[in-house]
Amino acid sequence: MNDVIIVGGGLAGLFNAILLNRAGLNVTLVEKKTYPMHRVCGEYISNEVIPFLNTLDINLDQLNVARINRVEVTAASGVKFTQKLDLGGFGLSRYTFDNFLYHKAATEGVNFLIGTRVEDVRFTGNQFEVVTPGEVLTAPLVIGSFGKRSNLDQKLKRPFFYKRSPYLAVKFHIKMDLPQDLIQLNNYKDGYCGVSKTDGDRYCMCYMAHRDDLRKYGSLQGLEENVIRKNPYLDNIFTNAEFLLDKPEVINEISFEKKAPVDNHILMSGDTAGMIAPLCGNGMTMAIHSAKILSEKIISHYKTGKFYEDNRVALEADYTDAWNRQFAQRLWVGRQLQRLFGNNNTTALTLRLLNGLPPLSRYLISKTHGKPFS
Repeated sequence: MNDVIIVGGGLAGLFNAILLNRAGLNVTLVEKKTYPMHRVCGEYISNEVIPFLNTLDINLDQLNVARINRVEVTAASGVKFTQKLDLGGFGLSRYTFDNFLYHKAATEGVNFLIGTRVEDVRFTGNQFEVVTPGEVLTAPLVIGSFGKRSNLDQKLKRPFFYKRSPYLAVKFHIKMDLPQDLIQLNNYKDGYCGVSKTDGDRYCMCYMAHRDDLRKYGSLQGLEENVIRKNPYLDNIFTNAEFLLDKPEVINEISFEKKAPVDNHILMSGDTAGMIAPLCGNGMTMAIHSAKILSEKIISHYKTGKFYEDNRVALEADYTDAWNRQFAQRLWVGRQLQRLFGNNNTTALTLRLLNGLPPLSRYLISKTHGKPFS
């Protein structure tokens, strides 16, 4: 008998699985792909998660992470802003981290259905039915951690899904010459590209762009040559880097619209609950923290066996309140910051302002990050 079914095995899903399993709940996680896998992601994590990872006996040194303590933001005009990161962070690829967490969770007793697609999630009679090809799983609770955008969002009729987003994102792994302690955010028309060291000898380069520019130039290569490489820092990277993946990871219609942390009684976690602008570089951190918050709320409200409607109402309200208190302002600040970038002239003016007002830059960075938690 499942106590919880988790749909999606990214960071939020995996951390929920580990925490709930350790609390004694029977957990099944369903993931449509197989580990290890690449995901579209900037692959930077704020150091605010380190005390929490320590409680789970996750040793970052064993994962060979890159320690990052500076941020550099550039404009297509060549204007550059550099700032020390007070809290700092580390680079770690999803290929490595998700696979590590999967094996950790499986070893500790989490049940996995790998390479299995969820076709529908139905709530009836205070119970969930999770429909997969050839099998219907049941549980009192379902966690949705199926990422930025999924066919399940359409099945569930989530409002954000019907608001077309013009953005696509593309991720590469490369070898290049860049200081290992630096995360670089390079701006150009209608988008920006993050570059930073991950584990091993790889760098992650992940860019966001506008679909109209892709349509205009007909291909990713055309988009890169005519828009992205107009930033001289990025042109240098494309010219000199060694590209390691056979092909880049791509995702379309990235939405920064407000999402509900509880939808159709499904408890959403990670990007499924809300996504911060990639410019803020803190999505992985938020996914980990959201899993911690959700798991704690489930553990405090759910007891194995019977789960009554009143318990569900209290759990959903408690989680929604906790999620909003922790992340709502951070997401709002991220959306406002995003508006300052993507236009070459506005970006250059913003960077000049930040260069002249270091306290303002530190304040803005702090508003897109949280405090250490355990």
